[in-house]
Amino acid sequence: MKRRRESLSVQRLRGPLAHFRRALASGTVRVGFLGGSITDQGTGTRWPEGFSAWLTTRWPKVRWILENAAIGATGSDLAVFRARRDTIDRDCDLVFVEYAVNDRETPVERRARAREGLLRQLLADRGRDVVLVHTFAREFHHDMDAGRVPASVADFETLADHYGLNSVWAGLQAWREVRAGLMRWEEWLPDGLHPEDRGSHSYAQAVIALVNKALARKSPPHPLPAALDEACWERPRLLPFAALERSGPWTERRWGSRNWIDQVLFTTAPGARLRGTFRGRNLIAGFLFGRTSSEFRWRIDGGAWQVSQRDRPEWAGAAGWYRPFVLAENLRAGNHTFELETCFGDTAECDGATTCIAFFGSV
Repeated sequence: MKRRRESLSVQRLRGPLAHFRRALASGTVRVGFLGGSITDQGTGTRWPEGFSAWLTTRWPKVRWILENAAIGATGSDLAVFRARRDTIDRDCDLVFVEYAVNDRETPVERRARAREGLLRQLLADRGRDVVLVHTFAREFHHDMDAGRVPASVADFETLADHYGLNSVWAGLQAWREVRAGLMRWEEWLPDGLHPEDRGSHSYAQAVIALVNKALARKSPPHPLPAALDEACWERPRLLPFAALERSGPWTERRWGSRNWIDQVLFTTAPGARLRGTFRGRNLIAGFLFGRTSSEFRWRIDGGAWQVSQRDRPEWAGAAGWYRPFVLAENLRAGNHTFELETCFGDTAECDGATTCIAFFGSV
């Protein structure tokens, strides 16, 4: 996708918020949030808090149901496998999607296919409005200083144009406030990435302005067009744990410490093995990962073994980072087999051999 060179805009209006308006009239509105740590409700200081407070003040007689399904350090590639459980099946009338920051280091083709697949799932039954929210990472400022849209944001805007989605570049509004001397950088991003109260207030105000403008539009919603990429991750399939052949001390466990995960496949033994079949061109596994996690080797269709070598940043802790891993990509369409064997990660950063798998998914 081409990098945009144009005047930078905070809000881009492309259609009405018809489902949101209809839900307001009914008296009950469900609002969903998908994104990373900048949107995650865990700290109670992110932009959805200010936005939600505005909703309850602006429409005090409405019953508001909030489904904040944002998870820190996750991107669109994981959201593809979570969207139905955490937003669609919860009947959200309006869903905000914030992944421009966390997708920025994902390979361009993969992130484009994951993003489009995610959006097409959310739009498939036309049962909800979708708004894109772009925030900010330090490396974006080089392009922004030059009047360019950073690639991760620009690629999302291409999809927004194609699907007629409203979008708000909240990070641009805050960046302009800093440049105008209205907010200090350290007020905006105390740790260099995450806005707390002051920065999140700026983001929330940008989103509020977008919603107010979009509600004033009366045009009909856009029909769902054909996909830009027919290979987008639109129809994910989850592989049942019961269908996997196992060797070694595996257990299935309820995982109550994470709201977004019902059960995991768990072992602490190096050399434990799994074998399964899947249909599709891509295979992704979701791990709860950290310093005490194992590595593993795997192969597809009896081919050469590959060995994982995952980074283990200090902020991830001992375990608990919900981290996807692409096991296969761009295979021929059809049925395939995979094998996986756990092993100790032989690096100074690896402190254990626990394997905790939340899902295997194919597209």
